[in-house]
Amino acid sequence: VQLVESGGGLVQAGGSLRLSCAASGITFSLNTMAWYRQAPGNQRELVASISPGGESANYAGSVKGRFTISRDPTKNKMYLEMNSLKPEDTAMYYCNIRTLFGYDYWGQGTQVTVSS
Repeated sequence: VQLVESGGGLVQAGGSLRLSCAASGITFSLNTMAWYRQAPGNQRELVASISPGGESANYAGSVKGRFTISRDPTKNKMYLEMNSLKPEDTAMYYCNIRTLFGYDYWGQGTQVTVSS
């Protein structure tokens, strides 16, 4: 299983970024996927998750209304659209897929830096 994130970068507060996660080596449509983030000195936290079929999504309170998670089974990709970015959104963002047996796979992460 391989997860590859892309789309991170440096953006000013109020700006937008779109993260992508490309998955391979796993049956994409059977598994819950999620985005996590980790800032220096902090624990890794769940940002958003999406059901295997994409019908439902959950968001951390701090990003609700600003971020949108989605997935495209035809491309084996998951996305995180991030709007109205704040400096506190600065972190390494990780793609996660959880198998039916509860095993987690992680990508290498993509850095998001929001300047004030």
